[in-house]
Amino acid sequence: MANPTSTGTFKKTALLIVIYLAFISLGLPDSLLGSAWPAMFEGLQVPVDFAGIISMIVAGGTVISSLFSGKIIARFGVASVTLFSVLMTALALMGFSLSGQFSYLCLLAIPLGLGAGSVDSALNNYVALHYEARHMNWLHSFWGVGAAIGPMIMAAHLAGGDSWSNGYETVAWIQLGLVGILAISLPFWTKDNLEDETHNPESSPGFFHLLQTLPGLKQALLVFFCYCTIEATFGLWGASFLVFEKGFEADQAARLTSLYFMGITIGRFLSGFLTAHFTNKQLVYLGQGVIGIGLALLLLPFSESTLVGFLLVGLGCAPIFPSLLHETPVNFGEKHSQSIMGIQMASAYVGITLMPFLFGKIAFFTGYGFLLGFLGIFLLLIFLLTHSMNKTIRLEKTL
Repeated sequence: MANPTSTGTFKKTALLIVIYLAFISLGLPDSLLGSAWPAMFEGLQVPVDFAGIISMIVAGGTVISSLFSGKIIARFGVASVTLFSVLMTALALMGFSLSGQFSYLCLLAIPLGLGAGSVDSALNNYVALHYEARHMNWLHSFWGVGAAIGPMIMAAHLAGGDSWSNGYETVAWIQLGLVGILAISLPFWTKDNLEDETHNPESSPGFFHLLQTLPGLKQALLVFFCYCTIEATFGLWGASFLVFEKGFEADQAARLTSLYFMGITIGRFLSGFLTAHFTNKQLVYLGQGVIGIGLALLLLPFSESTLVGFLLVGLGCAPIFPSLLHETPVNFGEKHSQSIMGIQMASAYVGITLMPFLFGKIAFFTGYGFLLGFLGIFLLLIFLLTHSMNKTIRLEKTL
């Protein structure tokens, strides 16, 4: 007779491997549009800035599905929502590969965004409830692996003389392969693994009710918004800052920007080991301090300090997002953690969508030198809001 403990351990480990693969797949489409667009816009007969329209539609769908993910997952369960969401993104990507009209791409961007938001919220909450903090950091590191692989796949097709549609088709087949793996893994998402899911959508409270009844949630949402403002704004405008303010050549600026993203990916891998020595709260503060040092180095007029500064900003960003996510059930309880996770992800995506765009408008008047001051303001806000959130939650738990 099989040992129930060893069987349960095998299922949990096998499921974790599937979730790691899912996080790679989450990252694959996120960087695909940017790498493909220079080869797309002329054939689509649209201006180059129309990439922003597709990106905004995807982001809007992601925000909406994140907000409603609590009720959807309560009704259908994590496994079914994950499987259906990945299938929806795979079919949307396949649609991209078959479409030669910009209007069709805009329509396909809707299911691409809706699928991404639901699976992101579902998996983040599942890992926060069932696995150690190190896995949350490593999983988000694997998202970075997927985000790096996406442009590589597209570049390989374009270098070989293929169309951008072939790159999208390859990624779509990879996603469909994951759908098959998820389908096979369905028995591993047992009822015991989901014992904290109510499967009753009526018991999943609304956004305003949670906001009014859970101390510290307002600060938490603002922390997610401010953090993603820093990560996305620096990622989008860091190269422009180097070219227009520091006098770097465009290719040098691109390499330093990749160093920033490399810092996030490597940093999250290292943060997984640091969880053995630091709490989630300590890692969040540590990350904020490292970002501050990185921004300070970018103020100096030396190329060496600029290089180190870009790397440190990436390393500082690394532990903040996964540590905040993993702390969600601890801060607000397991009962409503799925709904709260979805709201937090929505707040994060709003920051990603709006704030880099806003800084671009501000920089038109101030110049790109204001980037460091802009990020510094939001870094200070994160520190103050994190301190306020932790203090509020701590006081609530002592009552």
